Amino acid sequence: MNWLAHLYLSEPEAAFRVGNLLPDWLRPAEMVGLPEGFQRGIARHRAIDAFTDAHPLVRRSVRRFEKPFRRYGGVLTDVFYDHFLAAGWNVHSKEPLGEFVHGFYDSVQQVQEHIPAEACAVLEHMRAGDWLCSYATLEGIETTLRRMSRRLRFPFDLAASVAVLEAQYEGFREDFEAFFPEVIAHVRAALPEF
Repeated sequence: MNWLAHLYLSEPEAAFRVGNLLPDWLRPAEMVGLPEGFQRGIARHRAIDAFTDAHPLVRRSVRRFEKPFRRYGGVLTDVFYDHFLAAGWNVHSKEPLGEFVHGFYDSVQQVQEHIPAEACAVLEHMRAGDWLCSYATLEGIETTLRRMSRRLRFPFDLAASVAVLEAQYEGFREDFEAFFPEVIAHVRAALPEF
């Protein structure tokens, strides 16, 4: 799952929510000394990723990609699933997407002094560009993937995969809609504080 889903599956406290994003931005050694709230969020992130990466529905989504995108199929599936979560947000939450996301952006200030500088920079860019709300549109997903492409070790145009999403939109959406209730149930069962 990508960042919006991780936040959806978080506890409401700011440190937990930020911690649930940190493993995508920092090396394990950079997270060791963070306060307990962050550590609980980090643990949740890892549990969600382990469940997601092994799930047959997610693997089915990854198989929808052919070369050259198959190599990045897991990452692309995560981003595509965040698109479906954002686009269908009102099915999953009574709180409007904008309120949820901007509430998260605002809560970061409460724990900013504990966040490593590299992660603070990402969070600031996320807020400035309203990345999480942008996931609701294909244009937002394309921009996100273009931004991700710049961080790859070897040049590759991840944004071109939006054509795969458009061509198989219903298949990816069905995979997500079948999978998302399962990851919610897993978090509730395995992590009782949810």
